[in-house]
Amino acid sequence: MARLPKLAVFDLGEGREGEFHYTLWPFWVDTHVDPPFHKSSDGTVRDRRGQDVRLYPEVPEVLKRLQSLGVPGAAASRTSEIEGANQLLELFDLIRYFVHREIYPGSKVTHFERLQQKTGIPFSQMIFFDDERRNIVDVSKLGTE
Repeated sequence: MARLPKLAVFDLGEGREGEFHYTLWPFWVDTHVDPPFHKSSDGTVRDRRGQDVRLYPEVPEVLKRLQSLGVPGAAASRTSEIEGANQLLELFDLIRYFVHREIYPGSKVTHFERLQQKTGIPFSQMIFFDDERRNIVDVSKLGTE
């Protein structure tokens, strides 16, 4: 990709049992933490049991930098915990970086087809961040970077 992408798509963090795949945060919303989530008085995001829930520290700066370069972000997640994932994006103040969210169980190919339909951006002008190889392989067949 010689120029900036027109859309940066991020997995949130989900995977298969026995595998540990995380992208924005080091847990699976549907298994490792216990929604609903809340922000405590000290600004820490916690789950229902009071367990701290954290992002990878670099995430806000990466998203901010992409936004400053004029590259909108989108979320593509296969989690079954749709409400919890959206709640975390809001509590971590990341919602402003994601102009589109495709958060529901199913194939990442479906997520990308819907993003393409909504945005009109060709797959070849999208970049995808996911740490799970099978998702990268599936989506790269569409022509994404």
